[in-house]
Amino acid sequence: MRIALIHAVRVAMQPVEDAFARHWPDAERVNLLDDSLSPDRERDGVLTAAMSRRLATLAEYALDGGASGILYTCSAFGEAIQAVKESARVPVLKPNEAMFLEAARHGKQVGMLATFAPSVASMEEEYREFGGALKTICVPEAMAALKKGDGATHDRLLAAAAPRLQGCDAIMLAHFSTARAREAVSAAVRCPVLTAPDAAVLRLKSLVS
Repeated sequence: MRIALIHAVRVAMQPVEDAFARHWPDAERVNLLDDSLSPDRERDGVLTAAMSRRLATLAEYALDGGASGILYTCSAFGEAIQAVKESARVPVLKPNEAMFLEAARHGKQVGMLATFAPSVASMEEEYREFGGALKTICVPEAMAALKKGDGATHDRLLAAAAPRLQGCDAIMLAHFSTARAREAVSAAVRCPVLTAPDAAVLRLKSLVS
């Protein structure tokens, strides 16, 4: 079973590989990376038609390579991924849709810790489809630290922000790259802490198998 993983940032790659190792080790993974997409999205402030074409081209490349399923791992390109999802002949998952489904089952008030500001608006819009309220805190300094290789500071900054979401029924770590902070954030709050890679791998396995 060949699964294509499409990335826009390098820091998303290891968390999803770890999730596959836990939940679906037999799946053959093919990693496709265009790490210019994320800075272009941040620079332009909007999802452009050119970016959407680039994301669709990556999916076509994956399909030509025999992929039985596609998982995107960057949360700032929701509309473009939705277009691929509607046209592809295999299951395609947005980065957070499986986590959103899981969060909605925990209750109506859900918190989200993000580190990449351009993704927040589209993620909040997507979550409205699930009918719940979403309170978001963005900690861009954590992403900056992670890109410099300082994972400990990344985790510490997210854990420090987490108590501001006390009272939520669950807290989502918004990006694949933030999944590494789950243990630190869980130690700072009492509610469940959800990550995108684990939820996505389990969901895709159920769709493809």
